[in-house]
Amino acid sequence: MINLEAVGAKFDELHVCVIIPTYNNFSTLGGVIAGVSSYTKQIIVVNDGSSDKTAELAGSFPFVKLISYRDNVGKGWALRTAFSYAIEQGYEFAITIDSDGQHFAKDLPVFIDRLGSVRDAIIVGARNMNQDSVPGGSSFGKNFSNFWFKVETGLHCPDTQSGYRLYPLLLLKDIKFITVKYEFEIEVLVRAAWKGIKVDSVPVSVYYPPKEERISHFRPFKDFTRISILNTILVIITLLYIKPRDFFRMLFDKKKISRFLNEHLFHPHHSDTVKAASIAFGVFMGIIPIWGFQLLVAVFLAIPLRLNKALVFIASNISIPPMIPLIIFGSYKMGAIWMGANTGSLEFSRKISMESIRHNLKQYILGSSTLAILAGSIIGLLAFGFLKLFRKKVVLA
Repeated sequence: MINLEAVGAKFDELHVCVIIPTYNNFSTLGGVIAGVSSYTKQIIVVNDGSSDKTAELAGSFPFVKLISYRDNVGKGWALRTAFSYAIEQGYEFAITIDSDGQHFAKDLPVFIDRLGSVRDAIIVGARNMNQDSVPGGSSFGKNFSNFWFKVETGLHCPDTQSGYRLYPLLLLKDIKFITVKYEFEIEVLVRAAWKGIKVDSVPVSVYYPPKEERISHFRPFKDFTRISILNTILVIITLLYIKPRDFFRMLFDKKKISRFLNEHLFHPHHSDTVKAASIAFGVFMGIIPIWGFQLLVAVFLAIPLRLNKALVFIASNISIPPMIPLIIFGSYKMGAIWMGANTGSLEFSRKISMESIRHNLKQYILGSSTLAILAGSIIGLLAFGFLKLFRKKVVLA
């Protein structure tokens, strides 16, 4: 039996509020507010330009703090507005719950219990989607979103589309968000993870009414397109900035290097063959002549090839700036094997660049492809031997 007074006291003690963004959900909003108020009166309702009697209904609850504006902007804007307001009111955490009745107030204590041990994380309410009433589109959307979140952050979250969440407001306040509609719930998770904020989860219940009774403002084509565009942008930023940033930060952090080696190089979740193949493929992709797209192509191909994406990414960084002159020079010399009497000459110096081999592009392309195969094969075999030797030493120890 849940002690409602104890839960309410925890809300006050931890400075937690409940935010309910709403748009034309007059028929369900009252029940949601009433349910939440059984656990806490710290409730903020954001009326996102509703054209029904939402404002009057929310205002009829004397304990509700109401934010209301004329035009419908989007769920993301409603949440961003509520976050700023909640911080001004002295709240440190906010639980968001949808106003359409899909979420249950009885799960609020689950978030509060987890907050007792995890203060620096977004806590996502992972819905039970194994129900006959769950629309097929919702299951697909969840899986689609989870996949791209993993690509963009390297983290696993069981339900990135759930709107039932607990946010650590003070940790998010300095992030300048750009989205205002449903895709905000993707942006906030990814950008929080980039900042080092943890993403945790707790199990929650979900209710999907019969199709004829279901009220949803999600526009499948428009909103899915917006989410897809956002994910495209986030993936590009991940590969061109976030991953290289994290890689160079790791180089100067012994604990991170040790953790990375244990998780990706020595951990048994991948075989030695897969690990060595991942390193070999990364080296290959770092040398082949598609400058500017090497990391992007390497990580994307690692997914269908079922390789260790982290090892592929690290190995592909063989083409970092200090190594570029060596790679170009080696490629150029390797290409001489194929050119015969048409071989060009190139001296190794600081002036080596792509421009310096412009007039002998064929030699460079043939040579770099050969060098990529040779270097990838040799380094892959060395990695395989090292992993086998390491495993043997661990067994003997």
